[in-house]
Amino acid sequence: MSIPSANSVVVLDFETSGLSPNQGDRAIEIGAVRIKDGQISERFSALMNPGFNVSSFIEQYTGISNAMLKQAPPCGEVMADFVEFIGDDNLVAHNASFDKRFLDAEIERLSTRYRGQFACSLLLSRRLFPEAPDHKLGTLVQYHSLPNDGVFHRALADAEVTAHLWLALLRELECRYGIINPDFELLLTLGKKPKQVIPSFLEGYAARQ
Repeated sequence: MSIPSANSVVVLDFETSGLSPNQGDRAIEIGAVRIKDGQISERFSALMNPGFNVSSFIEQYTGISNAMLKQAPPCGEVMADFVEFIGDDNLVAHNASFDKRFLDAEIERLSTRYRGQFACSLLLSRRLFPEAPDHKLGTLVQYHSLPNDGVFHRALADAEVTAHLWLALLRELECRYGIINPDFELLLTLGKKPKQVIPSFLEGYAARQ
């Protein structure tokens, strides 16, 4: 069995009706980008009807209106399609704990599951780019001059930017430490390491490759 590569992942982003599925909030939009062998290869994007009206704040924040959501398919239908899109791939999101909570809550409603693990580009950015002003997605777009269309708080646009950030993280591993085509497990481990040990840890990892 081959070891999953960090160069082949699905990067996702949700827009939601609120901050917590435990408080009854639902996903209202999913955007995802597949990276295969270090290249963006596929995209998935869909609005989804949560079955209730979202607040005017969410409408203004995301640009997603209740009228748009009324025309969208229900959450379960979209999420079933998305699980098929994921396949066996590992997952990436910026501030992944938020997106994982909503993904898990939506999938729990279905008789299905996903098999991949979740890495967080925000945690990895803090460890590999400690000199960045902060690690908000918008800040990192400017800091790294990442490709973007100027749209934020829409799921596919944010997923696309996060995919470019992920590729920048992989380039940093290659350029600074000589680590080429790392396995996904390394990125998961990095996200849990204290910042001060990252350079010595990666130098040791590179020496063992």
